[in-house]
Amino acid sequence: MKPLELTRKKFFVTNLVISLILIISFLPVNASTIFTVQQNEEHIHFVAFETSPREQFSNNVALESIKCSEGFELIMKKSNGMPACVKPTTYAILIERGWGIHVLPDYTAEDNNSEIFPTGEYEVKTNSVNYFQKANGYLAQPDADGSFPGIIMIHEFWGVNENIKDMAEKLASHGYVVLAVDLYDGQVALTSDEARELRASFEQQYWNDNMNTAVTYLEENFGPQLIGSIGWCFGGGQSLNLALNNDDIDATVIYYGQLVTDKETLSKINWPVLGIFAALDQGIPPEQVNEFESSLDELEIKNEIHIYPDVNHAFANPSGDRYAPDAAKDAWEKTLTFFDANLK
Repeated sequence: MKPLELTRKKFFVTNLVISLILIISFLPVNASTIFTVQQNEEHIHFVAFETSPREQFSNNVALESIKCSEGFELIMKKSNGMPACVKPTTYAILIERGWGIHVLPDYTAEDNNSEIFPTGEYEVKTNSVNYFQKANGYLAQPDADGSFPGIIMIHEFWGVNENIKDMAEKLASHGYVVLAVDLYDGQVALTSDEARELRASFEQQYWNDNMNTAVTYLEENFGPQLIGSIGWCFGGGQSLNLALNNDDIDATVIYYGQLVTDKETLSKINWPVLGIFAALDQGIPPEQVNEFESSLDELEIKNEIHIYPDVNHAFANPSGDRYAPDAAKDAWEKTLTFFDANLK
């Protein structure tokens, strides 16, 4: 068989397997039903719960409360918000390909535990600034004379909520001009499904233009000698995207964001990278993080990659249900140390 024919055959088989898995995820089968698909000598098993994710959802079970059989992970289809239960290996593939997104507990501003993150020496003043089209960013800066490094802060998939504003103020108190960008044009989600709809409403190019203009805004209005970026979850992936699309960044921080491991793509970065990840995160599993780190090492890009054991995606959000205070506090201390070393 010719190489081209082999490639086509592999492409067809791969897409057929993914299609079968997704179709199965919406069938109302019981837990005794097992489907097995063979792909490249690996087996992907799908086992449904007593009632399928779609049936639970139809019965008004809250998205984050839908149950999967043991060994399976709940994921939400990006295009329509439908839930599915899949194997962890499949989960990572679907997140990476943009088919699905994480399902997180609903956001609530009442459970903010950010007091564990210490404030710095500066008093902070804040303001809402229009920096790009309809986007109004949350600007936090030291209430003092002098020049300070700039930081682009990128929100989780909820939007610029009170948690992001609070973290912008905390970071600014350590001597930074922080612009928390708004990639949703003023809209804020309270549920995973609302966040999914907001994410689906924008194109990546819009987000790239938005963040690049934010960098220009800091340069033209504050003249910082150095600029860094930081983001969590959705914002962590966007922090990496900013690094890949803007040469004026000097330090990049990624909290459990979607990764790129291709060395040719990553070669655009020529400044330090700090990565904070969770060992239990099935969407960005440790294997992918290790591959990311290896690519950075081979490219001789200075990096610090930390995978925290026994915590899950979004563990550093003090207003989230997965909040892990000890790991979050340690990660924040590493973040401050990293920015101090590379921006000051």
